[in-house]
Amino acid sequence: MFERYLQSWSLSADGDPIVTPGSHLLPVRWQGLPAMLKVAHTSEEKLGGRLMSWWAGDGAAQVYAHDGEAMVMERATGAGSLMHMALNGQDDEASRIACATIARLHVPRPSPPQGLLSLEVWFQSLWRAAEDEGGRLHDCAAVARELLATQQDIVVLHGDVHHDNILDFGARGWLAIDPKRVTGERGYDYANLICNPDLPTCSNPVRFNRQVDVIAQTAGLAHQRLLQWVVAHAGLSAAWFLEDGERQRAKINLEVARLAQKALAQ
Repeated sequence: MFERYLQSWSLSADGDPIVTPGSHLLPVRWQGLPAMLKVAHTSEEKLGGRLMSWWAGDGAAQVYAHDGEAMVMERATGAGSLMHMALNGQDDEASRIACATIARLHVPRPSPPQGLLSLEVWFQSLWRAAEDEGGRLHDCAAVARELLATQQDIVVLHGDVHHDNILDFGARGWLAIDPKRVTGERGYDYANLICNPDLPTCSNPVRFNRQVDVIAQTAGLAHQRLLQWVVAHAGLSAAWFLEDGERQRAKINLEVARLAQKALAQ
């Protein structure tokens, strides 16, 4: 699947292929520069490529070539890692870097790609899970419905901001990759920094309260509104894990939702 793009875009392979659920990737050289060839297999991944092109390298990796299905984008070659920072005494700095990157993505730009989903559609899995499971998921769904009915500061969202989707691009700084296809209130994008179940400390109460404070202050978000988005997104993430049969990972998100509910009640 890579060969025709290697030929048509005059690329040379520069590493081993990477397979994800929605795409195949290959490290390449583009006009001598380190780059990544990504061939998308789902409509979500294809639209993500159009979104990356639309951002034009401002807050996101630069796209060098794009044909609707595949793209060539600059490759992160810096040594930094937000995940490593978050786990090694630089959690505040990692959150501030991520917030700065998100803010760049949210800058208004003309003519966004067609086919972006509203948050109301994005949350469909939570509605189903709340009905099937009840309990805390029901509470998360109630908070999400309230937020969606009162949205403000509507922007094109990244949709999946976490510590491994903002990478170190050396002289170009920290840039985002792998967006989804969502529009809605800007606060949604910041909640995932707190909910990320791949971060071992995400359900630590001390870490939770500290990062809510750091992110709210850095992003200029109302503390309570951010906590509500954390409740909503943690419930949605748990619902996705339940759909995939990953009940243990869903429990991590539900614990984060509990921490946010507790903070809201204080």
